[in-house]
Amino acid sequence: MKYSFRPNGVCSVEMSVEVEDGVIVHAEIIGGCPGNTVGVTRLVEGMTVDEAIKRLKGIPCRDKGTSCPDQFARGLEKMKEEIK
Repeated sequence: MKYSFRPNGVCSVEMSVEVEDGVIVHAEIIGGCPGNTVGVTRLVEGMTVDEAIKRLKGIPCRDKGTSCPDQFARGLEKMKEEIK
């Protein structure tokens, strides 16, 4: 299943994830700081959705109250809610 979402309050403009049997097989973050966003996507590939949420949710960026990793986790949570 492929799922795309728009993050809020960060530099990236779109995030997408492909999940099979609860495992992230591909992830992409468009926009933002390439070193960070590419790093996040490579790290989460092969990880379960629940583990990615656990590790990424709540990571701040400066004084924004969120970050690209946090927004990715929030997008995964929304995805889980929508497929229920």
